[in-house]
Amino acid sequence: MVQHMISDEPMKVMIVDDHPIVREGLTIRLSLLPRLLVCGEAEGEDEAILKIEQQDPHLLIIDINLKQGHGIDLIKRVRAKFPQVKLLVFSGYDESLYAERALRAGAHGYINKGQSNDHLETAVSEVLAGKRYFSEELTLRVAGHSGDGTRRIRTGVYALSNRELQVFELIGGGRTSREIAAELHLSPHTVDTHRENIKHKLKLQSSADVSRFAIQWCMDAS
Repeated sequence: MVQHMISDEPMKVMIVDDHPIVREGLTIRLSLLPRLLVCGEAEGEDEAILKIEQQDPHLLIIDINLKQGHGIDLIKRVRAKFPQVKLLVFSGYDESLYAERALRAGAHGYINKGQSNDHLETAVSEVLAGKRYFSEELTLRVAGHSGDGTRRIRTGVYALSNRELQVFELIGGGRTSREIAAELHLSPHTVDTHRENIKHKLKLQSSADVSRFAIQWCMDAS
C-alpha cells in the first residue's frame, strides 16, 4: 500500500525500539516496501531526538518501552520540537492500555507487535499519507463510548496516570524507589507518593502488594 504515496522521493523512516532484534526485523521488512528508506535507529529518547535532527525522517516508529526514557514522553518531545514528523507506535502492549495515551500525547497511529506484516504496511502507509491508524474499538473509546453507547468505565491499571504507569512498570521490573527516581529524574519522595497513589487506585493493601501485582502484570504483558 505504500505505493499510493504521492512523492517519488523515498520516505524516510526511523525506528526507535530498545530491542536490537526488533529494529533489525523492522528494517528488513520496511526495506522491502517501495519508496521507503530506513534512515536510522535509536534505542532511547535522547538518542532519538539527536538522530531526528541529523536525519530529518518523515516517520518515527516508536516502542513504548525504551532503553532510556519512555515512548509516551518521546512522542510529546517530538510533537513539540519536530511537528512535521509522523509518529506510529509499534508496541507489544495491548492497544486498550496505551493507544489512547499515545493518541493524547500526539501519535498518529498505534499497532500491536502481534499483528501481521500486512497491518504494519497499512499502518505505515496510512500515517505517511496524513491519516491516522487506530482500531475501531479505540475510535469509539476516544469518542467516550463503548460499542453499545455506554460510557467506558476506567478501572485498575487503566486509571493510572502516564507517570504512575511508568512507575508501576518499573516496580514490575524489580526497581527500587531510589532506582526509579534516578531513571525518571524524580525525588525518591515523589516516587513513594506515586506508589501510594497506585496502591489506592488498584485497591491494594500494602507496598508489597503493589510490587507483587506489578511483577505479575509485567510478566503477563511481556
